[in-house]
Amino acid sequence: MAATPAVRVLERDGAAHTLHPYDPEHPSDQGHGEAAVAALGADPHQVFKTLVARVDGTLTVAVVPVAGSLDLKALAAAAGGRKAAMAEPADAERATGYVLGGISPLGQKKSLPTVVDESALGFPTVMVSAGRRGLQVELPPADLVRLTKARTAPIAR
Repeated sequence: MAATPAVRVLERDGAAHTLHPYDPEHPSDQGHGEAAVAALGADPHQVFKTLVARVDGTLTVAVVPVAGSLDLKALAAAAGGRKAAMAEPADAERATGYVLGGISPLGQKKSLPTVVDESALGFPTVMVSAGRRGLQVELPPADLVRLTKARTAPIAR
């Protein structure tokens, strides 16, 4: 299995992590995060999805639990902006270097401002995309925040 940019970031840093591959095929009524939770038998509060939004026009990464949804107003406030809207999928893919359903908060092509939902800090480890559909990485939330230079805030509902 070839290392993704996200996995290379973790390896270079020496951060403790565990890769969790799964079959990414899922029914069309299920999102990518939900498919990962189902395939891995994981807690949907401990598995986080990576979303890309625009805050006052600036692409911004939001990392929220699969069990919740992104509160755009809270994201705007956390990022020091006034208004947030979901980014166009093509813009998210171009900026991160990943495809939808495989966007990792780690190892993105461009370093984007990142906000991780503060609920992540309540777990010893969390899972996020490792940079491709069908591959999650489990790591301590403090390492996720440090390696993405993220701030934490209550951005999920």
